[in-house]
Amino acid sequence: MNRPDGLIQRRNVQKDSQDRSNKSDSDEDKRKDEGDDDMDDGDSKETRLTLMEEVLLLGLKDKEGYTSFWNDCISSGLRGCILIELALRGRVELEKAGLRRKSLLNRKVILRSETPTGDVLLDEALKHIKETDPPETVQSWIEFLSGESWNPLKLRYQLRNVRERLAKNMVEKGVLTTEKQNFLVFDMTTHPLTDNVTKTKLVKKVQDSVLSRWVGDPQRMDRRTLALIYLAHASDVLENAFAPLSDDDYEVAMKRVRDLLDLDLDVEAAKPNANDLMWSVFAAFIK
Repeated sequence: MNRPDGLIQRRNVQKDSQDRSNKSDSDEDKRKDEGDDDMDDGDSKETRLTLMEEVLLLGLKDKEGYTSFWNDCISSGLRGCILIELALRGRVELEKAGLRRKSLLNRKVILRSETPTGDVLLDEALKHIKETDPPETVQSWIEFLSGESWNPLKLRYQLRNVRERLAKNMVEKGVLTTEKQNFLVFDMTTHPLTDNVTKTKLVKKVQDSVLSRWVGDPQRMDRRTLALIYLAHASDVLENAFAPLSDDDYEVAMKRVRDLLDLDLDVEAAKPNANDLMWSVFAAFIK
């Protein structure tokens, strides 16, 4: 699987309070113990976007309504998002590491629940995982869902028109609109931004996660936000969120993202309450 070499470069541009803080940390730990089995964890009551939609929204040009023609990473990145979304909703998980302590990339994806999610893309991927025996690794599933497998028997697992389907979902949510644009030799359906508030909040969430809300410990970060940072980087769209920052903030943000990318992912996945499938997806792109 191809991925950019490292981070892309920027293109120009008192006791009671302590008790409350401890209670907040305790509540967060309790939430992680209970698992992220549905969309209520981390979703606002406003416009709800899946992890896939957030990554695509970061990659879309606001006025033009399409992703960069030079971005060859977002396709596999979106498939990684699908696997993480299924894991956060409690539908899939990694097999146990076992006594031999298999590495993240060698452990297989197994079904945890076959209950439909209500999202067509997620349920399509879930159906493939359910029907596959023996199970496959995270890396294999990213390749299968992207259509990058050399095995002709696995081509039926490819999820087609993912970007277009995600964009249509966001059109239904009022975030994007649909237009036809002529590119001399062909017409293309595009999806320009209509809801600037949603896009602005998304960009601010990414920025704040590595600036004002930075905690230094990935296990204390919101799982969806952590996944968004890793997958936005893997999809080559993280720069779009950081480009508006001042030079000083930009350098701090990039350094903290590098710190995340340099973690020992097997160690992080083995920590209590960690979602090891999520860390396995990260490992598939960072390896």
